Amino acid sequence: MTLLPGLSQPVELGRPGSVNSVNRARADGDKEPPHLLIIAIQRDPMTELPQVDELHPMAVLAEVTQALQGIPGRMTAIVRGIERVHLLDVVHSPGRLDAQWQRAHDVMDDPTLAYALAGALQDLIKQHDSLLPSSDKTKHRAQSLAVIAAERSPSLIADLCATHVSLDGEEMLDVLHERHVPERLQKVLGFISHRIHVLQVKRDLDRHVREHLSRHEQEALLRHKLRAIQSELGDNSRGGGNDDAWIDELALRLEENDLPEAARKIADKEIARLRRMNPQSGEATTARTYLELVADLPWGVETKDDLDIDAARALLAKEHYGLDKVKTRIIEYLCVRKLSPNKRGPILCLAGPPGVGKTSLSRSVAETLGRNFVRLSLGGIRDASEIRGHRRTYVGALPGRLIHGIKKAKSNNPVFLLDEIDKLGGDMRGDPAGALLEALDTQQNDEFDDHYLSTPFDLSNVIFICTANDISQIPAALRDRLEIIELGGYTLEEKVAIARDYLLPRVRRDHGLEDGRPAFDDGTLATIATRYTRESGVRNLQRELEAVVRDTVMGIAEARSLSGDIPAISESDLARVLGPPKFDAERIDDSPGVGIVTGLGWTPAGGRLLFVEARRTPGEGKIRLTGRLGDVMKESGQTALSLVRSMADHFGIEPAFLQKSDVHVHVPAGGVPKDGPSAGVAVATALVSLLTGKPVRNDVAMTGEITLRGKVLPIGGVREKVLAAQRAGITDVILPSRNAKDERDIPESVRDKVRLHYAKTLDEVLALALLDEPAAAE
Repeated sequence: MTLLPGLSQPVELGRPGSVNSVNRARADGDKEPPHLLIIAIQRDPMTELPQVDELHPMAVLAEVTQALQGIPGRMTAIVRGIERVHLLDVVHSPGRLDAQWQRAHDVMDDPTLAYALAGALQDLIKQHDSLLPSSDKTKHRAQSLAVIAAERSPSLIADLCATHVSLDGEEMLDVLHERHVPERLQKVLGFISHRIHVLQVKRDLDRHVREHLSRHEQEALLRHKLRAIQSELGDNSRGGGNDDAWIDELALRLEENDLPEAARKIADKEIARLRRMNPQSGEATTARTYLELVADLPWGVETKDDLDIDAARALLAKEHYGLDKVKTRIIEYLCVRKLSPNKRGPILCLAGPPGVGKTSLSRSVAETLGRNFVRLSLGGIRDASEIRGHRRTYVGALPGRLIHGIKKAKSNNPVFLLDEIDKLGGDMRGDPAGALLEALDTQQNDEFDDHYLSTPFDLSNVIFICTANDISQIPAALRDRLEIIELGGYTLEEKVAIARDYLLPRVRRDHGLEDGRPAFDDGTLATIATRYTRESGVRNLQRELEAVVRDTVMGIAEARSLSGDIPAISESDLARVLGPPKFDAERIDDSPGVGIVTGLGWTPAGGRLLFVEARRTPGEGKIRLTGRLGDVMKESGQTALSLVRSMADHFGIEPAFLQKSDVHVHVPAGGVPKDGPSAGVAVATALVSLLTGKPVRNDVAMTGEITLRGKVLPIGGVREKVLAAQRAGITDVILPSRNAKDERDIPESVRDKVRLHYAKTLDEVLALALLDEPAAAE
């Protein structure tokens, strides 16, 4: 550091001689002026004991105003410069350093010039107060300016300005050594003017950068105009004529694509905007992404249908067993397309339990027609924008799933599978089912409007195939647009045939086995289907077959040989590989019982037996319904009880049977939710049996809704219910008379084993189900 006269500065001291000098100066309190010492500057700061020639000849006489002790051996002294002095000699003594010196008086031969320069320096500092560094800019700068403005001595003005501006070391030494006051003022003016010039250059550079950034869009426009002029003149040698090559390529792709007129206008407008933008801006990136989507969409790309009817029949028969209704519908569509090529694509909905082949059948439809196939899973989608897209005003906007699927299909007439349409959900972000209404309406989907695309897209050539497990979960407006084809569960014979002819060859091939190894007989396959799975489809059946084949593959791999005989799989092998049977076959009671009725229910996984049990308990004429029943099923029970009470004489029941007793109706498997009106007939039959004492046939199952007048109303799921009855060994099934039309859906092999009876009233049901002789008292 360099101390100039007129200013106070703190000095950090560490050498013993320096600390001793301060202590001696503070001890000389009786001298006038007290606490004086010489502040000299070394030429080499690393010299411990400098000689006179190792010190700068000009030093400063200073006063110690305060000394603060730090860690042992160190001190901070606050000193105030008084005047310049010349060092004549330096004398070293133990622990101290003495100097011989004389005053260096200021030289001011031209006071007028000195005062003029001093005033100019004060004005310069006042105009450029930013040169005064400070952590507290407002307060400290104001104090520094006030001190400089109040000073009248030209010599001190030069020293004050040099110190407050914080000139560098060499400049401060130059000011210190200058005794001639006008020269000193000129030097300080020169140093400060240089600093002001540097700051001004920095400000000009900053302003230039800001102006350049603010004019960025204008310059980009001018550059584009320049390129256009050069292109017209055929001169691309200057000005970077290839900067817009990617835009030209994108425009060419759009030109080659067969865009409709509306889409063409929007694309041309976006291309024009893109040429005017800075390619690095976010808006240009958004426009480019949009135009690339438009260029990638197959506006005029259409695959040709394969209308070979015989080949289509053969392919469907090869890939899928049964499913005659769906196969017939596909053949019908092919025939119509053959006669009417402009026929719009149908909206099919394959409804049925899991594992019956809905998704795989959709792929086969695409293969049969020779069309591209794309699948969209709708399960769990709750945002309508997933279907119709986001508007491009939003950051990160994307097209809807339908448009994205069309882009993926690379043709405008694919087979589009909307999987699990009954699993759609809605919330505050909109209802996706409502967004599908336009796409799945053959009268509207030729102008489907995606929010991101902003121009209609023709979906009328698309064949939409939806899948669902429970069509009751599909909103009515959407369900009205679908051609629903119900796929029922498979019979045991069908499962065995599917496993033998379709699943096993695929499983063997996937596991590296051929030539029918290992072999399964039909009895083993039937055991797996009945004792290790309980489903309407064959998905779990395939998993169990894979487990058995994996065990065989492991044995082959451990033997390190692919040759040799592979033993056939027998029923005894199943317990070793698959463990004990997971399910017991649904069994009916061994003998008829009072108040015990076998009902039939429907679930998304297929039909099942519902055993209804009724018992009397002491009470006040109330009915209790248990078994985790839904509201509709509970109302059916209440209806059945009211019917029995109102027609007690007709059924031969004592009218006052409930005055001193309650009736408890229970449906076993209490952990499984049950609902629906189809158990009304079973509950009414159980009550009549209980109150008359007549047992119910154990080989009869029934289903149907009951009314207060004793009418039997139709129900759904007839095929699945009859299949469940046949699996359990039921020989007779009672159905509502208005369900006779559903008999054709029941496989002929099942109709040969189960007698179907149709009833219009409860009396007809009782005549078939109840035995005449009362049961013995229990």
